[in-house]
Amino acid sequence: MELLRVSADRRHLETEHGERFYLLGDTAWELFHRLSREEASFYLKTRAEQGFNMIQAVVLAEFDGIRTANAYGRLPLKKNANGVFDPTLPDLGGDYSYFDHVEYILTEAERLGLYVGLLPTWGDKFNKLWGVGPEIFDKDNAFTYAKWLASRVCHHRNILWILGGDRPLTEKKHFDVVEAMARGIREVCGNQFLITYHPNGACSSAAFLAGADWLDFHMYQSGHGWPTKPCYELMAESYACQPIKPVMDGEPCYEDHAINFKEENGYFDAVDVRLAALRNLFSGACGNTYGHSSVWGMQKSATKYWPNTWKTALFRPAALWQRVYGDFIRAHDLTKTIPCPSIVKNNLHDANYVAAMKGEGEAWLYIPYGAPVEIDTQVLGFTPASVYLYEPVTGALSGHYPFPADGVLFFEARGAGRGMDAIIRLEK
Repeated sequence: MELLRVSADRRHLETEHGERFYLLGDTAWELFHRLSREEASFYLKTRAEQGFNMIQAVVLAEFDGIRTANAYGRLPLKKNANGVFDPTLPDLGGDYSYFDHVEYILTEAERLGLYVGLLPTWGDKFNKLWGVGPEIFDKDNAFTYAKWLASRVCHHRNILWILGGDRPLTEKKHFDVVEAMARGIREVCGNQFLITYHPNGACSSAAFLAGADWLDFHMYQSGHGWPTKPCYELMAESYACQPIKPVMDGEPCYEDHAINFKEENGYFDAVDVRLAALRNLFSGACGNTYGHSSVWGMQKSATKYWPNTWKTALFRPAALWQRVYGDFIRAHDLTKTIPCPSIVKNNLHDANYVAAMKGEGEAWLYIPYGAPVEIDTQVLGFTPASVYLYEPVTGALSGHYPFPADGVLFFEARGAGRGMDAIIRLEK
């Protein structure tokens, strides 16, 4: 597999041979911890066939990943002389250690052409805040652990390093741990692999790591709350940060996830997932991560909160739509455009917010509910001759129209409302 790098314009990712590359991720946080070899192979094969190109997974997992054994009864770490699980003491004894299992899954992913967004640990192991912990990291053992882990897996070419794990950095000790991990990885791998940071919900790595020289691209988590800061606002804030770095949403709303973590609020569905993915795309993202509430934790039985098993959830509508999303991105090069939502007059930050980009003689808009929008040709810089309409559900071109004299785009036959979203291309 080709290594990935940041493009010359610092806005996108590309392969080592200069081909544009948009990350199409899935969150499988508990992949190493909860699945057997056969289950992991089935999961990876399915996602590869569905068009995903990157899987996000955690070595020291969220669901009591220090003290609860994996599918083979193995723990990742041994206890030290004080009876504390120690990151500097990986448990490597026996025929098939925890890290042998990690290696098996990395190898399978590489064979299938999948990159792995590899988190050395979930954030509760250095900043408990919520969850089960325990907090086991300080700056010294964080460096040792990250350096050892990087040495163990650096022969693979399909790795992106993701530090953090759903946590803010609020105290010096948190910064110390994360920076020590980055330093340990860089000491072994140099700049061979990209590194980013996965923050808590409604937050971006740009909020506390904008100047970190080890961080190659920003990641935000628009997350599962409602109402909360929308993905396009997090994207715009991160995109504007200096120095310039690519940006992606590493955890948008999950399909079938309880809204604001409460079943009584209902659940996010395929329309919500599509809205976030396309708003991210047309706001300048270098990638986007899909997620399902039952897949990330590899749930083996359905409950009211997790209304699917992980195996059935693999084939939910928004997961299958990722193929359409990827095909559309590959068919249309947006790397020569820049975010410009102001080409829509009175583009309010509400449910009808239109994400838009413009380039030389072209512009792209994502109209989320099909409502009329008025184009500001002064901001756009040209008067379009043609309007092309693409169907977001299929990615297909469904109409070619002249630009209206009044500058108002509205496709009456489609109507407006939930699920009536549209992708528009304006051409000079």
